[in-house]
Amino acid sequence: MAKKARQRISYVLELDHSSSGGHRLGVNGLAVDRDNAILYSGGRDGVVCAWNLDLDLTSRSKSPAKPIPTTTFRASTQAHTHWINDIALVSHNTALVSASSDLTVKLWRPSTGDTEAHTIGQHADYVKCLATPSAGDWVASGGLDRKIYLWDLNGKGKSLEIDVKSEAAAEKGSVYSLGAGRSILASGGPESIVRLWDPKTGKRVTKFVGHTSNIRAILVNEADDTVITASSDQTIKVWSVTAGRCMYTFTMHNDSVWSLFSEDPGLGVFYSSDRSGLIVKTDTRGTAEMDEGLSVAVAQEHDGVNKVVACGNYIWTATSSSSINRWTGVDTGPDAQLPEPFRRIRSGSTTSRPRQASVTSVNETSKNEIPANSILKMSHTASFPPGLSLRDTSEPNSAAPSMSRKASEIVPDPVLPVIEPIHHLPEETIEGQNGLVKHKLLNDRRRVLTLDTAGDVLLWDLIRCEVIQRFGKRHLEDVEPVVNTREAVAPWCSIDTSSGNLTVVLEPFNCFDAEMYADELKLEEPIDFREDQRINLGRWILRYLFARLIDEEIKRDEAHRKRLNEGIEKRLAATRIDPPSSLPMPTINTQGWGSTASPVTTPRANGPSLVTSPGLGIGVATPAVHLPGVPEKVDTPSSSVEKRSLQASRQSGEDYFSSGISSADAPYKAVTTPATVEPPAPESSKPPAETKEKEKEKDGSKSPSTPFGKKFRMGMPFGSKKTSRSASSNTEKPVVVEEKPEENKSESSSNHEKEVDDSFRGAIQKIHNDYERQLLESPNQSIQTKITPSLPNETPVLKLPSGTKVIIQEETSGGSADLYRGTVMTVGADADIIEEKAPMWLGEVLLMNTIPPKDPVKVSFILHPWQDSLPSIAAADGNNRLNANRMLRVKKILAYVAERIEPPPEEPDPNALKPEEYLELYCNDRRL
Repeated sequence: MAKKARQRISYVLELDHSSSGGHRLGVNGLAVDRDNAILYSGGRDGVVCAWNLDLDLTSRSKSPAKPIPTTTFRASTQAHTHWINDIALVSHNTALVSASSDLTVKLWRPSTGDTEAHTIGQHADYVKCLATPSAGDWVASGGLDRKIYLWDLNGKGKSLEIDVKSEAAAEKGSVYSLGAGRSILASGGPESIVRLWDPKTGKRVTKFVGHTSNIRAILVNEADDTVITASSDQTIKVWSVTAGRCMYTFTMHNDSVWSLFSEDPGLGVFYSSDRSGLIVKTDTRGTAEMDEGLSVAVAQEHDGVNKVVACGNYIWTATSSSSINRWTGVDTGPDAQLPEPFRRIRSGSTTSRPRQASVTSVNETSKNEIPANSILKMSHTASFPPGLSLRDTSEPNSAAPSMSRKASEIVPDPVLPVIEPIHHLPEETIEGQNGLVKHKLLNDRRRVLTLDTAGDVLLWDLIRCEVIQRFGKRHLEDVEPVVNTREAVAPWCSIDTSSGNLTVVLEPFNCFDAEMYADELKLEEPIDFREDQRINLGRWILRYLFARLIDEEIKRDEAHRKRLNEGIEKRLAATRIDPPSSLPMPTINTQGWGSTASPVTTPRANGPSLVTSPGLGIGVATPAVHLPGVPEKVDTPSSSVEKRSLQASRQSGEDYFSSGISSADAPYKAVTTPATVEPPAPESSKPPAETKEKEKEKDGSKSPSTPFGKKFRMGMPFGSKKTSRSASSNTEKPVVVEEKPEENKSESSSNHEKEVDDSFRGAIQKIHNDYERQLLESPNQSIQTKITPSLPNETPVLKLPSGTKVIIQEETSGGSADLYRGTVMTVGADADIIEEKAPMWLGEVLLMNTIPPKDPVKVSFILHPWQDSLPSIAAADGNNRLNANRMLRVKKILAYVAERIEPPPEEPDPNALKPEEYLELYCNDRRL
C-alpha cells in the first residue's frame, strides 16, 4: 500500500465581528455583475463577499452624484482557508468561481441561496488565476504546479489538463495569468513567454516572446485574434494571433503592471493598474494607429492595485487593504474635453474614427476638461504636443516626486510633478474589517499575542479558544515582556495568521509533547488532581474540539453492542431447556463512558503486575508516584484498558530523576511494597465515572504529599546507603524487556488479525474486532463498551466557542489540502465524513485515549554547589549527573538537593522553611 500523506488537524479561533461582512485582509479578486448591480470580491482571508451597489450600471451616461455611500453588504461565504488569488463570474453571472492558495478551485452559487462554496477541482500547489470565455461552460485555472486545468461548469469535473512545463526552464512554468477566448486560451508566468493553447484539445497553438519579466495579466478579444498582456517589466503588449507577433508596446506605466480589465469586445478600451497604485484608462477605438489613442491617469491608490474592474461610469480597485475603493470614471470618447494641443493631434486622426465609437458619450453631461498633466504618453513612438515633451529619456524622473512617470511622458512644466492623476480620493470606500497580521507565541505555548490591522494587541488562550486580554493600540514588542513568563514548554502546535485569523495547526508527531501542571489551572468546577499531575495540552484541546463527535460515536457504539447483546440473549434463551426463574441476566452498560465489566477487587500479589501497574496511573499527565506502604483501595480495570494505559504511560516519562535515560516507568519499578498493598490503578482509564474517583479521594486514598527525595531516591543509585537499597538497575532491565512482548501482543491481537482502514474508521473497526473476539472467547458474556474517552481529571471540561472552526488537512507537495471543514458544533453531525477522512491516530486519541507512541525526552544535567559553599551531593563514586523528564519544576530539584544535604526528620516541622525558600538554583549564571 502506498504511504498515506500526513494529516493534520487545525482549528481557527473566532475573531470579534465588529461589523457585518467585509474582508479582514487585502483583496485580490473583483468581479461585477452588471445586470444585477452586484460587486463580488475575494480576499486574502479566504472569504468571498457580495455587495449591493445600488447603481445603474446598464446606462453609460454619468449618473447624478450621490452624496452618500450606496454600497451595502449582501452575502459572504468562507470559501477557502488560505488566500483567494482570483475570482471569475460564470454561468451568465449566476455563479462565482474562486481560486486559492489552499489548492482548491471552488464554485459558489449565491443566486440559488447557497451559503457554502463547493470544490470543483484541486491543484497540487497554489492556484493563482482563472479565466472563462464570455459564454462558455468551462473555467480554466492555472497554478504554481505548472498546470492549467479546464473544469466543466455542469458538474462533470476536469475536462482538460495542460502541462505548461517547458523543456528549457521547467521550474519557470508556473501560471500567474490566464486569458480565455472562445477558441484560444493564453497563459503567462515567470517564464516571460505568452503561450497559446487550444481549449478543446490542450495542444499548444503558438507562443509570443518579448516580455522580460513575469506576465501578470492577460486579455483576449472576442474575435480571438488579439491578445493584450501586462508584465512586471512595466510594459503592456498587444499581440496579433494571426500575424504571430507583438503589434504594439505601451510604456505609460513606471512600475510592475499587475492588472488589466476590459469590457470592450475588441479591447479598444482597457484599464490597467500597477504596483505604485496608478490606475490608467487607455482608449484606442477608431484610430488608424494605436499611437493616436489616449491614455489617462484616472486615479492614484496608496498601495499597489491587485485588481481593477470597471462598469458603467465607475471603477473599483482592490489593494492590500481590506477595503475596496470606488472611483468615478473618465470619458475618453471622441467628445472628451481635451486640452487644445491634444485636441489638434486627435482631430487629425478622427477621419478614421467611426461615429459609433461615440455611443459611450452621447448623453455625456459633464464637460469637464481632462487636465493636460493627467494625460500619459502611451509609448516611445506616440506623438505628443511638442511644448509638453520637456523631459528627455536621458534624465528620467530627475525632479519628480514619488508619483513620477517615465521620461517620455508629459511634462507641462519642468517645476511641476510629471503626472497628476484626475482623482486622489475615491468616491466611496467599501469598508473592510480588521484581521490579524502578526503573532507571537508565548513561552507557556498556550497563550498567543496578536496584532491586527487596526493596531490593536490581543492576548489569546489557545486551549479556551478565546481572547483573554486586550491591550489596545500598542506595539506587540512592548506588550510581550509584560505578559511572557520564564518557562520552557515543548513545541506542540504551530500558529498561522496568513488568512487574518488565528489558526492553530496540530501535527501528529509533536502535538502530544507539551504538558502543564494541573495545579496551575483555574477551573470553574474544582477537580481533585493527583499531586504534581500533568495535563497533556494536545489531548486536552482535541478532546473538546471533537466532543460532539465522541458523543455520536458512543451512541453508535451502544447501538452496535445492543445488537450483539440481543444476539447473545437470544442464543442463551434458545439453549436453555428449563431456565431457572431467577437467573440474573448480564446488564448492558449504556453509559458509554467505560464499563464495570470487571467487578474483581482482589488485591494483586507482588508479581510482574506490580511492576507494570503503577505505570497505568500516569496516562500521559500523571506522576503517580506513591509512598510505599500507603494502601490505595481501587478497582482493577479490565485488561485491554490496562494495556492501552500502559502504552500511554510509557510515552510520558513521569519520573523526575533517574540514574540513566531509561524507561519512563523506572522510578516505580524500584518501589518495594508489602504484598498487602495494592498498586495504584489508572485514573485515566478507570471504568467508573469521575464521581467514584472523587469519593475515593475523599476517603483518603489520594497519596499524601511526600518529601521529594524519598519519592525518587529509590530509582537512583547515588551512593548513600539509604538510596542504594533495591538498586534500580537490576529491576529496570528485565522490566523493559517484559513490557515489549505485552505491547506486541496487544498490537498483534487487536490490529493485525483483521485488516482495518487507515483512517478514523479503522480505530472503530479495531473496537468492533475486539467485540467479535470477545464473543468467540466468552460467548455467554454481554459485551461492554471499549470506548474510553479521557475523563475530566485528565482533560478538564472546556466550553469552546461554538463557531470555532475545525479543519482536517492532508499534506501535499505544494502545501496542505483541506479534507474536512466544520465547527465544534457540527463535528457530531459530520461523523460519517470525519470517519472516512480523519487519520487513525485521531480516532485512537478520542475513543481509546491512546496517543501515538513516542520515546520520552529526558534532560541530563549536573548539580554543583555554588562556589563550593554547600556540601557536595555527588554519589560515592563522584557521579553527580542526573536525568529528568523535561517537564520539571525548579522546586523539585531544590527539594532533592535539600534532602541530599540533610535527610528530613521523621516528624517534619510544619513551620519549617521549604527548600525553595532558602535555596537558589542557577543555570548559566541565570537564576531559575
